[in-house]
Amino acid sequence: MIRGIHHTAISTVNLNRMLAFYRDLLGFSVLFESSWPAGTEIADRITGLAESSARVVMLHTGNANIELFEYASPAPRPGDPHRPVCDHGITHICLDVKDLDAEYKRLKAAGMTFHCPPQDLGMDVRTTYGRDPDGNVIELQEVLNPASPIALRLPQ
Repeated sequence: MIRGIHHTAISTVNLNRMLAFYRDLLGFSVLFESSWPAGTEIADRITGLAESSARVVMLHTGNANIELFEYASPAPRPGDPHRPVCDHGITHICLDVKDLDAEYKRLKAAGMTFHCPPQDLGMDVRTTYGRDPDGNVIELQEVLNPASPIALRLPQ
């Protein structure tokens, strides 16, 4: 039985920079930090990689976990920090916010880049897309009506 999504994982070239963004700027808390050296058989089996080694941090906020990986080996290929959201793969992470305008202003002032200012989608939803330091798309969404079918449902 599937109960829900536990986390989204992101591989990065600079774990400390991503922690500064997700933990320090967005307010996620660290659940745990770990690493494994090359030659850790179980890690290689799970990841399907040979001689892998990495640092990992699991972050949490609200009903969401994000797992950040910084691989030392094998050498990762760089991602495209301007990858269009129409390309195949995970297109974005959506964060539920209160007071979208204030969050947009705060994050923009801190250096986060955005595709556009907050937009009203109708249906009591306002949203905007921005980018984390690696170019991954972060949607900030505010649902104005708590009775809306897309309102965040936190676990009890």
